[in-house]
Amino acid sequence: MKTLLLIRHAKSSWTDPDMDDFDRPLNKRGKQNAPEMAKRLIMRGMVPELIIASPAKRTRTTAKIMAGEWKYPKQAILLEEELYLCYAATFLKVITKIDDDFNAVAIFAHNPGITDFANYLTEDIRIDNVPTTGIFAIQADTDCWKDFDLAKKKFLFFDYPRNN
Repeated sequence: MKTLLLIRHAKSSWTDPDMDDFDRPLNKRGKQNAPEMAKRLIMRGMVPELIIASPAKRTRTTAKIMAGEWKYPKQAILLEEELYLCYAATFLKVITKIDDDFNAVAIFAHNPGITDFANYLTEDIRIDNVPTTGIFAIQADTDCWKDFDLAKKKFLFFDYPRNN
């Protein structure tokens, strides 16, 4: 079995409207939500063995904050250029390259791609929007990440900061 955690970056700052989108940092709420959501995953017993993230500042920072809560080495976070503002199909391209030694993987990315991909993965669960720091978890009945797309999948949960 392979478990995939799709995690949208935490809330970012818009205080500088001239700042390049790629360079936007997290705002105060984002810095509070990221460790909270990481702790919720710990409570569920779902700490990833591998973290892959978009290289955008807000996504990298979210991944680093959550990695700290999980005692995951921040330097081991894989930055994947293709995940920056990607389409749903790009997630599959990234997933097929994952080493099969990893059974639980977290991918940190952006909307609208992350919501589109979450909806692609299940027939019976539909999400209007994965909010900032939202987590969509799914399990695939396969031993190989290259077979993830065609494997039978089981929706595990959808959680986000205001889901108390």
